[in-house]
Amino acid sequence: GIGSNMLTRLSKVSRRKSTVTKSTKKCTNLRHFATEYSKYPFLQELGLKENNPGVFNGTWKKGSGEEIVSFNPSTNQPIASVNSAGLDDYEETIQKMDAAQKQWSKVPAPRRGEIVRQIGEELRENIEALGSLVSLEKGKILAEGIGEVQEFVDICDYAVGLSRSAGGQHLPSERSDHTLLEVWNPLGKVGIITAFNFPVAVYGWNTALSLIAGNAQVWKGAPTTPLVSVATSKLIEKVLVRNDIDPALCSTLIGGADIGNAIAEDTRIPLVSFTGSTAVGRKVNETVGRRLGKSILELGGNNAIHVLEDADVELALRAVLFAAVGTAGQRCTTCRRLFVHESLYDSFVERLVSTYKQVPVGDPLEDGTLLGPLHTSAAVEAYLSGIKQAVSEGGKVLTGGKAIDRPGNYVEPTIIEINHDAPVVKHELFAPVLYVMKIKNIDEAIQYNNEVPQGLSSSLFTNNQKNVFKWIGANGSDCGIINVNVPTNGAEIGGAFGGEKDTGGGRESGSDSWKQYMRRGTVTINHGDELPLAQGISFGG
Repeated sequence: GIGSNMLTRLSKVSRRKSTVTKSTKKCTNLRHFATEYSKYPFLQELGLKENNPGVFNGTWKKGSGEEIVSFNPSTNQPIASVNSAGLDDYEETIQKMDAAQKQWSKVPAPRRGEIVRQIGEELRENIEALGSLVSLEKGKILAEGIGEVQEFVDICDYAVGLSRSAGGQHLPSERSDHTLLEVWNPLGKVGIITAFNFPVAVYGWNTALSLIAGNAQVWKGAPTTPLVSVATSKLIEKVLVRNDIDPALCSTLIGGADIGNAIAEDTRIPLVSFTGSTAVGRKVNETVGRRLGKSILELGGNNAIHVLEDADVELALRAVLFAAVGTAGQRCTTCRRLFVHESLYDSFVERLVSTYKQVPVGDPLEDGTLLGPLHTSAAVEAYLSGIKQAVSEGGKVLTGGKAIDRPGNYVEPTIIEINHDAPVVKHELFAPVLYVMKIKNIDEAIQYNNEVPQGLSSSLFTNNQKNVFKWIGANGSDCGIINVNVPTNGAEIGGAFGGEKDTGGGRESGSDSWKQYMRRGTVTINHGDELPLAQGISFGG
């Protein structure tokens, strides 16, 4: 049947050999760090210890902040700890970045691209170990952990090309013997605040482009994935030191909201990239905006797939499964709303429910797992609360809906039949919960797609070209990502990534996103003997 065939295909991407031994021993205090740490040999490969310094500004040191413990979401047992940064560490770091950036800005852009190329190579050489760490600390399956590191590699390749091609224009001047140019120069320093669900890739999108632009950057990763931040920074440090470049160029501060607030408030940082919830993103935007700084916001998504009557049903079923279940529903591009044409609805949903019941749930580091744990126990509570609310608003649970009784933060992948205008449907529930609804035509698909506050990703399944061009046109999907016959998630790095409305309006990764990391200058050069004024103005004779 479709369920077994679909799962067989998807399972192929999750089958990676791993030297990891599954942890089952209950750990209740810090004395057991060594026991848990020793179960994962890739931690030592990446230069991690049982306790790690959380400040890097050219050298590593223990921060003056609290000790942050990293927990394995598969078992809720501690892995290792990091001594986080305090505000005194922040100030020291910004000063060191300033000196590093002044030197880096003098390096020719193609040479900067060569350094970024080497960073990509270092990531390639450590992709299994770093991907395993992402899987362990975040909870996503190993194939997705490795794929996330590959995203950083890919954006490095992309940035290398930009280092020899990104530039301004030579524009026509209306005045004789005048040349009008556009030049792009570094901003200086960039603050990068990332979320737990993509603890490597989003930093990579920003850092690769910011480096070729000539900037220094300070990174505050999520406090629940500190080991990934430390390990990634160590790999970049190797490349910078090897090339006699001040490694403060890529500084890292492990910390909480105080460090994030300091970045947002700091007038010395002209650009802040923030990835996280819409609620926190609004505060970041307000703080940065008060000082007239620039921000790139990658916030919430409430993404929909629409299956029209002429769709390739087999293709759509596979896409929905990956989009809704992948990363345990904790991607910003996860499919949260499914609209199926009324003529296909019953059979499509029946087959999808059958497939959901067969999804392999388990340790994300084990071969064959397709659904790992949620990242925290709080996420499990939000999952249960969201389902309760959906039921109270008329929703019917077709499958799933429960936390799984085992160690770790495991929940059942869930499908809920509900009305499109139920209040709960308008909110992003960051878990593997899929709302299913009927549609009659392309116009209804567009209407329902656009009625939520968020505007990140959307996808239409159809073989009718009229539907396609209506969907991607001016009166079609209002999202930043508008797909046809592919899932809502799994974006390539070559296109700009981001969305509209409550998603924040930011764009990262490909296309011309690099321009955000530079300041544009319009240059007029008079190389003649006269002083003609623009618009033909005559002033004083």
